[in-house]
Order: sequence, then structure tokens, then C-alpha cells
Amino acid sequence: MSFKAVFLIAFVLVWPVLPARADTEFHVSYAAYSHFFHIMNLDASFALSPARYHLQINYHTTGFIGALFQGHQQTSVDGVWVSNRPQPLWFADAGYWRGQWRRVLIDYDRGQPIVRTLAPENDTERDPIPPQMVRNTVDTLSPMLLLMRRVAETGRCETSAQTFDARRVAEITARTVGMENLEPTRRSTFSGPALRCDFEGRQVAGFVRDVDRNELMRPQRGSAWFANLIHGAPPVPVRISFETRWFGEATMYIAAEGPGFAGPRR
Repeated sequence: MSFKAVFLIAFVLVWPVLPARADTEFHVSYAAYSHFFHIMNLDASFALSPARYHLQINYHTTGFIGALFQGHQQTSVDGVWVSNRPQPLWFADAGYWRGQWRRVLIDYDRGQPIVRTLAPENDTERDPIPPQMVRNTVDTLSPMLLLMRRVAETGRCETSAQTFDARRVAEITARTVGMENLEPTRRSTFSGPALRCDFEGRQVAGFVRDVDRNELMRPQRGSAWFANLIHGAPPVPVRISFETRWFGEATMYIAAEGPGFAGPRR
């Protein structure tokens, strides 16, 4: 899975169900490190009510790694709840990586994804995805909201989802570990007790050609720790450890948080 997907899966695993009349908006900022290098900054802004949801993230490489692997990305989703399940209305993803602009726009017709924009095309870089593997999938952001509701109802993280981002299909699972104490570090604004959830992602379709298939299918694992930091807001991840294909092991630390929606909407 991409860095983005790993973060997003972890982001709302323990977000409680909001009151029927509430619209909650806030943003959170993170800094990611790998092997003592500051590799990436990420900002997440979202708004949620029981009827509708919106989530946007922005991230970019930084420091020494940013000079070697320059890249930035913005990802957004807008959706509604249907029978207590998330149903995306549209999903947009745009970024600059490896010297190339990449754009995706997906609309949904009665829950089925319709790819409107895909640049560059997959023909020259990825295997085609069988149509039956795309049916009834959701974008890479909406499953987190479903995880939120299930965890709020059960008090645990156990769940699974299948996602489609116009290039690949992935299966994601999460499980509860329990409460742990996070020691202070200058990289984070948080220390203390937090709930740990472990997660795993595995790509199942849309593989890059000329790359070892077994390596691409290898599960990628990580852990996220959650705590309540913002007055009147649900718990947020205060630390996330995960695997990347670029840098190996990496850890993301919370750097700032606050109310309000810190990004434009469609």
C-alpha cells in the first residue's frame, strides 16, 4: 500500500459516532521520520455528520528525502451514509511523483465506481483489473469512516475493507491490541496512554508490470495509537508506525491539531 493508504486506514479506527445534529470539523498535522530523517509532512482536514462526510489530506516529501524524491499529493472524498454504510459520491486524487503529474477522478453510480479521469493511463504500466474485482469496492478514504462506526459500536478495531483507486485493488484488515503508554519525544506534541490498533494491507490487483509480483503482494503492516487531544472532538492518531516501499520502516508523529476545516472543498 502507499504511504497515503496506510495513514488513512489508521486515521479513524476509533472515531466515535457523532450526535445526530452535530457537524464536526477539525484538522491534524503530522511529521514522518525514517532512519532519523524527516521524510514527509501531512495535513488532514475533515467534516462529518451522520448523513454526510468529507475528508481531505495533503502531504509532501521534505528535507533530504524531499530533495531526492520530490513529491506531493492531495486526496479528497465526499460521500453519504446509506443504511449505516459509507457510499462515496466522488473521489479525487492528484499529485506529482517521479517527475510526473498523476490524476484520478472517480464518480459513483448507485455505489459502483466510474473512472472519469486517469492520468497517466494504466495501459503501459499496470496489468488490467478484472471488472468483477472492482464491483462494490469503495475509495481509499471511505472505509475509514465505516471502521469508525463499527469501532464506536463494538469498542474494537476488527474490520476489513476492499478498495479501488483506479489503479489498484487492495484488501485491508485491522485488529485491536489495547492500551499502551507512549514515551515523550521532541518529535511529537503527545505522550501518555493511547489505544493501539494494528493494521495490514495487501494489494490483490492492478500490479505494476516488470516488478516482482510476490513482492507487490507481500502484506504491509503497521500500528496506530489514538488519544483524545481536541476539546469536543473524537480521538485522533497521535503516532503511526508503518512500512514503506521507498524508505522501509517509518513513524509519523502528531505535530499540531485544532478545530476547523483547513482545506478547500469541491
